[in-house]
Amino acid sequence: MLDHIHLCLNIPPKSSVSYIIGFIKGKSAVRIHRELLQERRMTGLHFWAAGYWVSTVGRDEATVRRYIREQEHGDQGQGQLFE
Repeated sequence: MLDHIHLCLNIPPKSSVSYIIGFIKGKSAVRIHRELLQERRMTGLHFWAAGYWVSTVGRDEATVRRYIREQEHGDQGQGQLFE
């Protein structure tokens, strides 16, 4: 999407969600700056917003995965999670 990204991750209970999200955001920002933007300087650059939203998925995992896959088409219409 143009202004956000959705991920469905399986994180073990012993792992810190904030550490995993920070790692993903940090490594992806460095790679995007270096490979896509051809920027070598990393100091003072920002790519991702400071926050994130996390929710657990139980029985509705298939519905959430379908929503993520179809997000681009859903945002053009109503973009509802449950139809």
